[in-house]
Amino acid sequence: MRRYEGRLQTRSRPGQNIMLNKRTIKDLLPLAGKRALIRVDFNVPLDKAGAITDDTRIRAALPTLQYALDHGASVVAMSHLGRPKGVDPSQSLKPAATRLGELLGRPVHMAPDCVGAAVEAQAAALKPGQVMLLENLRFHKEEEKNDPEFAKQLARLGDVYICDAFGSAHRAHASVEAVAHFLPSAAGFLMEKEINFISKVLMSPERPLVAILGGAKISDKLPVIRNLLPLVDSLLIGGGMANTFLKAKGYELGDSLVEADAVETARELLASAGDKLVLPVDVVIADAFANDAHRETVAADKIKAGWRALDIGPQSVARFADLVGKARMIVWNGPMGVFEMPNFAAGTTAVAKAVAASKAISVIGGGDSVAAVEQAGVADKITHISTGGGASLEFLEGKTLPGVAVLPEK
Repeated sequence: MRRYEGRLQTRSRPGQNIMLNKRTIKDLLPLAGKRALIRVDFNVPLDKAGAITDDTRIRAALPTLQYALDHGASVVAMSHLGRPKGVDPSQSLKPAATRLGELLGRPVHMAPDCVGAAVEAQAAALKPGQVMLLENLRFHKEEEKNDPEFAKQLARLGDVYICDAFGSAHRAHASVEAVAHFLPSAAGFLMEKEINFISKVLMSPERPLVAILGGAKISDKLPVIRNLLPLVDSLLIGGGMANTFLKAKGYELGDSLVEADAVETARELLASAGDKLVLPVDVVIADAFANDAHRETVAADKIKAGWRALDIGPQSVARFADLVGKARMIVWNGPMGVFEMPNFAAGTTAVAKAVAASKAISVIGGGDSVAAVEQAGVADKITHISTGGGASLEFLEGKTLPGVAVLPEK
């Protein structure tokens, strides 16, 4: 399984909170004697032996789960894991049930399935303070089809529904969207926190607002670029996607990754963005796509034939760090180079340290960006690290997330 796309970290700073106008778990009180059906995101990485290698997403759900238990509810938690094609024992949520029980300090009863008479009987027998975890929702094809009948079966397991799975909020699936139509519904604390931080970036940012975008392709981030450009004071571009912009400026890129069909779009963005859009001025190039390849640092317009840009250079790092240091709010998604190769991770690591050293409110989402701040040892200095890379990216694109839209207003 690929690594999870985020982890949760928060630290308080002035002006960071914007009130979510959606109903939250607190608005469902009293919970005493009720069964709380809670959609969590336990899509955690497992090793070949089936052991959890990172429990961040389970720990991120604890505040909501504990709140329901502390207020006299029983809890029926549900999640997906991976992309199984039907029932697949290797993608059972049993390891998550075990780990959740350890973290809560109480038994977690593992359901044999996520719907059906046996599951309904097990849920009905729960006493206040007890917890059960449903089996992998994606063992049923109806989950991803947002099937209303399947959602009704899920709804029979609870008295109230709480969505705390921001990492799945961009999916119109039965346990995320359809089920909310059949029970009194609200957001959990993690969902509330995620939406508050990203809404702050989009609706009432501290200024200067600096966005940092990286990754391989401009096409993957084009909707985000277009949505953020009118909002930000500076948009810093790194990674392979920077090559397409450099090509649009007329530079020769050697064997660097360039999206030929996106060059004209990049040229239009450069023309409309003015000095808002900041590109690398130097790059680390290699004579092969390999960690042990020969490498040099050159100006961005001096890439040799047969060589390719795999990281931003020290002058670019200094330029980016200067803008980051002046920012009061930063949003970052995507690496500055081929981060998985240690010899081409320096730019990403340096940017991570610059973001951590700034006094800005910082919001990070995306696997490699998260890995960078963790590897650099500065994760605890980031204001908010999202648990949902895909969901946070779609939110930054300005899209409506089905799992958020379905929740009622306060």
